[in-house]
Amino acid sequence: MKNEHEYKNFKKSNKNCLCLPVGTTNSIILIITVIATLLCIIYLLYIFNYIPHKKYSNADFNIQTYTSKIDKDEDGIDDQTDILNNVREYIKTKPKYKSKYYASGYPNDGYGVCTDVVAFGLKGAGYDLMQLVNEDIINNRDKYNIENVDKNIDFRRVRNLMIYFENNAISLTTDIYKIEEWQGGDIVIFKNHIGIVSDKRNEKGITFIIHHANPFQKYYEEDILELKNDIVGHYRMT
Repeated sequence: MKNEHEYKNFKKSNKNCLCLPVGTTNSIILIITVIATLLCIIYLLYIFNYIPHKKYSNADFNIQTYTSKIDKDEDGIDDQTDILNNVREYIKTKPKYKSKYYASGYPNDGYGVCTDVVAFGLKGAGYDLMQLVNEDIINNRDKYNIENVDKNIDFRRVRNLMIYFENNAISLTTDIYKIEEWQGGDIVIFKNHIGIVSDKRNEKGITFIIHHANPFQKYYEEDILELKNDIVGHYRMT
């Protein structure tokens, strides 16, 4: 009788219980896990630019676009604008990432690396880095510390370009939050990478970078500066 009484009390006390069957609980946990995983994947795809970021212009932040007073190749377009325009023309060719040696110096088969983005951008504006870097190496052998000078490849090495721009370009801030000092057509150098500053910006006003980092990169123009902690140089030609 005692057991029967306890059983009735147990049933009564659990009439309003919202307990779910074990199978239903497991299903809910699975759904939550799947949703959380998908959100994490979407977040990572966004962070690493596989999902495109919204782009803003200088005007959105009341920043005056910089125009160079120099037109190196005398084509009627100032250097700063010319460099940026030529970089955009280069990435339209959709170069594939591969590090190779070229007897011609400049890649001519649809492949390229990060330094080629800069080299082609400057070349179209009248700055032949293959020739210019070679001359600077010959005149500053102690700074470059190169045992065997090779005109065809030396201008395609990040380390050499860092020295060249330090010697021959205008050095600017590496603080990415000084947004007004970053302008499309500038050159940014990382520890083992290089790119051209875009005239597009993220919601904070931080500039996108036009670069070519690896074979898996989806877009050439990306919002990456806040992910980088190894900026070693920021330059402007004129």
